[in-house]
Amino acid sequence: MPVRNQVQLITYPDSLGGDLRALNELLRKHLADLFPGGVHILPPFPSSGDRGFAPLTYLDIDPSFGTWDDIREIGEKFDVLVDLMVNHISRQSPYFQDFLAKGRESEYADLFIPLDKLWEDGVPVQADIDKMFLRRPLPYSVYRVGENGEEAKVWTTFGKTDPSEQIDLDIRSGLTKRLLRAFFENFHRHNVKIVRLDAVGYVIKKLGTSCFFVEPDIYEFLGEIKQLADSFGIELLPEVHAHYGTQFKLAERGYWIYDFILPYRVLEALVNRSNKDLIDYLKVRPHKQFTMLDCHDGIPVKPDLDDLIDTAEARKLVDLCVSRGANLSRILSDEHKAADGFDVHQIRCTYYSALNEDDDAYVAARAIQLFVPGIPQVYYVGLLAGANDLERVERTGEGREINRHNYSVEEVEQALEKPVVRRLMKLIRFRNEYEAFDGRFSVPESAESEIRLRWSREDKCCELFIDLRSYRTVIEYVDHSGESISCEL
Repeated sequence: MPVRNQVQLITYPDSLGGDLRALNELLRKHLADLFPGGVHILPPFPSSGDRGFAPLTYLDIDPSFGTWDDIREIGEKFDVLVDLMVNHISRQSPYFQDFLAKGRESEYADLFIPLDKLWEDGVPVQADIDKMFLRRPLPYSVYRVGENGEEAKVWTTFGKTDPSEQIDLDIRSGLTKRLLRAFFENFHRHNVKIVRLDAVGYVIKKLGTSCFFVEPDIYEFLGEIKQLADSFGIELLPEVHAHYGTQFKLAERGYWIYDFILPYRVLEALVNRSNKDLIDYLKVRPHKQFTMLDCHDGIPVKPDLDDLIDTAEARKLVDLCVSRGANLSRILSDEHKAADGFDVHQIRCTYYSALNEDDDAYVAARAIQLFVPGIPQVYYVGLLAGANDLERVERTGEGREINRHNYSVEEVEQALEKPVVRRLMKLIRFRNEYEAFDGRFSVPESAESEIRLRWSREDKCCELFIDLRSYRTVIEYVDHSGESISCEL
């Protein structure tokens, strides 16, 4: 079944009510007409870190969240999207634990990448490392394996601890391919419709390259995974934070991609009260995208917008967000920073706080997102117009927790009554129900201080108008009786 052209929700399994059963009840009771497009459930699997992104396995659900029966039940009414961290698995997984215990004698040893798979005698060469797009100071960790405690250096792209909790998988290994097949079989069995390939850009390890989105090798791997997913009727969504040209290449090959450029461009337009850069982008972007403004990480900056932004202007926008409570994720590799040293990877904050908790600006931002071609995803904190959770950052020491507040059922029901949230829900319902969104998209001419976006299909058409000076947002559309309606949000 193809991806529905309707709005999706993104949430952790425990962030709306505490577990999957509560999430299902809230979806059916309050959100059924808001998210017929589906729900992206961030990793509900047993995990040893990174809030689910260091999974032990994909064959089980963490008991604190519920069971696969809960996922299957949600999937009966909503298309379910889950993550597959195709690049890595947990240090605490039964596979790596067996490797730690038995070393090279482990039946799972070939799942992983000891450095001697790349460098002669397993001795890393700094000149090769200098070319890599690093997510930690070194691309490997040192472990003690086997009965004799032999030292093993194993590739680990991610992880804040040393040694890392996230162990890279060798995607060339037949053992890894069989394991991935087992995961997809299990997804299919439990009503999963879409799989996001998290961190897929890092799966190719090739000396002399950045080890990130290595061409043409990455396309061969994606082709294999797509063939596997197609065999189970599952759609794929590769997740790649990279120069926008990389995303466009994926789109040209028919893959769904993420619009990681849109969040910055919308924020920039609303803060600077100018449509120029946003409109220029809308005229060239591929349409087959999932759109977002916020997520569990942050607002993308580098490398997603490399060659699209002036770093001096970007610093101003970043500083403004920081003044509103944001914190920053930074690029580690000097080679991948801007020439002037600009190194902001992501701006961590809620989108509502980034817009200074201005209801009108926030509704305008969401209206742009929902009118841009693609499948709109709304993050749960964004749905509820949540503000920066600074207390959670201080308590956990994790900057990304600023936008990961866990809501009780009571908090959800209270937030759904907020005027700004009710305005947003009205907008989402219109996006889900109006027929023209399956038609032709255009960007009518407008003054620089305005935004106009238009959809038309047969006798139906709708046009979004935003005054960037006041953030007044209006939708004009033709109803079923042929009458022209003007609706101010």
